[in-house]
Amino acid sequence: MRLSTRPLLVLASLELLVACSSSDPADPSEAGTTAPPGDASVERDAGADTDATTGPGTDGASDAGTSLAPDASAEAAAPATYLNPVLDQDFPDPFILRSGDTYFAFATNAGTSNIQSATSTDLAHWTVLGDALPTLPAWAQANSGLTWAPSILPRGAASFVMYYTARDTASGRQCISVAVASTAAGPYVDASEAPLVCQVSGAEALCGSIDASPFVDSDGSAHLVWKSDENACGNPPRLWTAPLSDDGLTLTGAHTALLTMDEAWQSPIIEGPAMTLVGGTYYLLYSANNYESASYAMGYASCLSVSGPCQNVSVSGPFISSAGSALGPGGGELFTDPRGDRWLAYHAWTAPLTTYAGGGARSLRVDRLDFDAGVPSLVGPTTTPQPL
Repeated sequence: MRLSTRPLLVLASLELLVACSSSDPADPSEAGTTAPPGDASVERDAGADTDATTGPGTDGASDAGTSLAPDASAEAAAPATYLNPVLDQDFPDPFILRSGDTYFAFATNAGTSNIQSATSTDLAHWTVLGDALPTLPAWAQANSGLTWAPSILPRGAASFVMYYTARDTASGRQCISVAVASTAAGPYVDASEAPLVCQVSGAEALCGSIDASPFVDSDGSAHLVWKSDENACGNPPRLWTAPLSDDGLTLTGAHTALLTMDEAWQSPIIEGPAMTLVGGTYYLLYSANNYESASYAMGYASCLSVSGPCQNVSVSGPFISSAGSALGPGGGELFTDPRGDRWLAYHAWTAPLTTYAGGGARSLRVDRLDFDAGVPSLVGPTTTPQPL
C-alpha cells in the first residue's frame, strides 16, 4: 500500500504502529504455509480407488511434514464394487461385448424378445435395452421361444456380426444363423436364406447345431466354435470348430470335432463352448450336465491349435460349480475390461430355485477369470460385493 500522499506525521505514526504490532501473535487468516482444507485436487487424487495406475485402496494421505487441516471430504472414497447377480432377471447364455468403455450384454430369448440386450459402463449397473434382433429370417420359426445363445464378432469400427441359434422350420431342428449391425447395440438384421451351420443331413446328420461362439486367433483369423445337438437324437454331443471369412459371414473350411462328452460328471450334455488363447495354449471352456439343476457346471480342455487336437482337463469334475446361492453356473463367455483383465460372463440360478417350472431364473453374473500357471480359475461364483 502506497502512503506517499499522507502527511509525514501520519506516516511516522503508522510506522510506529507497524513496529509495535510485529510482536503480536500471527493472524490465522494470514498463515500462508497452511493449505486450505478440502482442496479439490487432493480429493480427486484420494478418490482414485479404481485407477489402473494407483490401484485400489489409495487413501490420498498427505505427505509427511505437510500440515493439512482434517477434512472428512478428503477421505478416500469407498472402492467401487459389483454384486452378483449384476442383472437380476432371466438372462441365460449371456455374451458381453465391450465397445470402448461401454459394455453390451446379449442373452437367450425371453418374453416377446428374440435376443435380450442390456448395457453398462461399469459392469455393476445395467440398463435393459430392446430386442437386439427384432425380426427372424424367413427360414426360422418365429415366436417359438427357441432363439438362443447370441455372441458377437466385431469386424471393423462399424460392423458387428451376431451368431445365434434358431429353429429351422424345414428340418424342425435348432441351427445357427448370422445377423449384422452397424453398432454394437444393434438392431441386428439377418438377411440369410438358410442357416449358417445346420448339421441335419448327410455325413453330419447330427440333429442340429447350437451355441455358436467366435474366436480370433493370434494371426487375426476368425473362427467359430459350436455344439452339435446330437443329444436331441440320444447320442453324446460334440464341440466343433471351422474357420470364418474375414467378414465373419460364412464358413471357409471343414468342420472339425474338438471334444466329445465322455465323462460321468458331464452327462447328459456338453454345450456352450468358448475359446481363448493364453500363453500359447488354446483353452476350450464348456458347460455340462443338466441345466435345470445345481449340478450344471463348467469344465475346460486344452488344445494345441484352434482346430485341435484338444484334451479334456476337467476329467474328475468341473472347475466352476455351484457356490453359495449361485446354483448351476454355466453358459460362460470371456471378455476383457479396459485394463486387460479377463472376465467371465455366465448365468446361474439363485438358491433354492433351479427350474423354470418352480419359478427360477438364470440371471447374469460376472467374475474375473485368472490363468495362474496355465490353469484357469474363476474368482467366484461370488455372491457378495467384489471390487471392480
